[in-house]
Amino acid sequence: MDAQIKNALAEGLVDALGFVAGALAGGLIARSLGLDFMSESGWGTASVAGILLVGLGAGVGRGLARKLLRRREP
Repeated sequence: MDAQIKNALAEGLVDALGFVAGALAGGLIARSLGLDFMSESGWGTASVAGILLVGLGAGVGRGLARKLLRRREP
C-alpha cells in the first residue's frame, strides 16, 4: 500500500475516533449538568444546550486527535 494512502487512512480513522469520543464526552458532560437532550420533549433550552455541548465535544475531540496524530509524525 502506498504511504500516501496509509497516511490518509490513518488520518480518517483518527478523525472518526476523536469525533465519536468527543461527542460521547460532550454528551456525558451535558447529562451531568442536567441537560439531557435525549429525554427532553421538544426544543427547549436544555435540549438545545445539550446538543450544542455534544457538537462542541465532537469538534474538540477531533481537533485533539488530529494534534496527537501530527505530533507522532516524523
